[in-house]
Amino acid sequence: MKTKILFFLLFVMLVLSNNIFAQIENEPLASTVYDFLKEMRVKRIIRTLNDDDPNLSRFQILRHLNEIQIKRNELSNTEKKLLKNYMIEFDPREVNKKTTTSLFKSNMSMTNGFSDFFSDKEKYLFAYQKGDNNVFMEGTGHLYYINELKPNKKANAKIFDVGFRIRGTVFNHLGYYFDVSKGGAVGDSVLTELALPPIKTSFKYVENIENIKNYDFANGYLKYYTSPTEGMDLSVQLGREKLKYGLGYSKSLTLSGETPNMDFLKFNLNYGIISYSSIFGSTVGEFNNDRSKNFTKYFSANRLKLSFENLFDVGIAESIIHSRGFELAYLNPVIFYKFVEHSLQDRDNGTIFADIQTHFLKDFELQGTFFLDENILSNLSDFTKASNKTAYQLGFFWYEPVGLKNLSLIFEYTKIRPFVYTHFNPKNAYSAFGVGIGHPIGPNADQVFTKLSYNLSDRVRFNLEFQKIRKGENIVDANGELVRNVGGDISQGFRGGIDSDTALFLDGVRINTDHVRFNVVFEPIKNYVFDLNYVYNLNKNLSHGGKEDLSYAYARFSINY
Repeated sequence: MKTKILFFLLFVMLVLSNNIFAQIENEPLASTVYDFLKEMRVKRIIRTLNDDDPNLSRFQILRHLNEIQIKRNELSNTEKKLLKNYMIEFDPREVNKKTTTSLFKSNMSMTNGFSDFFSDKEKYLFAYQKGDNNVFMEGTGHLYYINELKPNKKANAKIFDVGFRIRGTVFNHLGYYFDVSKGGAVGDSVLTELALPPIKTSFKYVENIENIKNYDFANGYLKYYTSPTEGMDLSVQLGREKLKYGLGYSKSLTLSGETPNMDFLKFNLNYGIISYSSIFGSTVGEFNNDRSKNFTKYFSANRLKLSFENLFDVGIAESIIHSRGFELAYLNPVIFYKFVEHSLQDRDNGTIFADIQTHFLKDFELQGTFFLDENILSNLSDFTKASNKTAYQLGFFWYEPVGLKNLSLIFEYTKIRPFVYTHFNPKNAYSAFGVGIGHPIGPNADQVFTKLSYNLSDRVRFNLEFQKIRKGENIVDANGELVRNVGGDISQGFRGGIDSDTALFLDGVRINTDHVRFNVVFEPIKNYVFDLNYVYNLNKNLSHGGKEDLSYAYARFSINY
């Protein structure tokens, strides 16, 4: 009886939250709420979570939070505090003068002005609601200081940026989002790019023709959502934001989320056990000072997933990359791309991948992905063939191992064979702005990834990460000319009649890398976050001898008001 009452209350809360006002716009992938939802999914507090396609509308996040509220008695004290914080952030019913403030006068129930600038309230520049329409404005800023510890203690860098974002929903169905940031970087460029990897895909930073290295990022989209029948979620999104696609505890084999944000048209359907998504996106090739040589490339993907509650999710997907200009065939969300590519004379870079994620054990999740690049049927059993362009991932997520509250342990192994992500046409390589859009270790490599995360409180989170990466690089001479192609460079495809048909895993110049990262995230006041990091990298060249070790520390301060 109590269970029925709780589910009835959940239904009422969902209905009321929709009547207050919808929140169709997505929460950015950098939000810590995704970590919290993932832990609650593994703990089996919530029943479903699409972390293979994780961009969620704010109302979808609120659904999950309401579901967690029902099982609040199963949470630790820290989890309860985190839940309370996220409810204030995502639930319109929690907006009041005790929890929320706006710098400029708002017509909503919140305090106004500078008086709560350093308070522990959720902060906005401006918030407005009228009927089914609303708008929220927030200011953003980041400040980095990076210092090398070894080998050069004097090397350092500074990064800084400011920006703002506007988000909201109109007519109860159309969400909108816009953000822009502009920043600069001074000091050691290697340290700059290590602390802020996306900066390598900022045109102004790479072009580097102004008196100070600067960069900019912009995102914006419209997202239409409807529920044509009970239990069905249907949405269409047009614009630009960071995307992640496919499973992966370290990074996904498909879209890692660490690459330039794409412009895309995206379709999503969730109904019962079925989740289906389709993406048609565009990005760019490698930077070139000769702008006539710069080009646009296109990424399309379809994915179908079946979810069996408390058992497992199983998915199958495909993607295509091409650089021939707009191709109407790849805009079709209900067709098999690989056969379409054949009908278009086999000029493009196609992949197929399948994955599975288990849910039958409380607090313990297993997942795996098999990734197949180009060749569908032949040579799959011969792991010495250059045409066997396959990769796979296997890993687990263990939450609260052996009863240790608020602790998570992740382990994952990734193996990517030679020539995966490459293509005979370099413009069709699996990359954007010269950076691989799949797993960052690239082809002819493997990785052991482990991570420990611990919530000391709702204000402090510790992360300890270790990676062991082995890679076989192409052999080049002193002038950088290719001597032997072993399939270790994403921009260098197989050359028929030149390269050997045999491609042994980890052949070529063998580099082993040990990577350690310790991270503390501290939020002393709501919307003011300190992120402290220590990183150690050791690269060993097993082919030619020698090693390089690099250690550095950096602090990042973020403000979101």
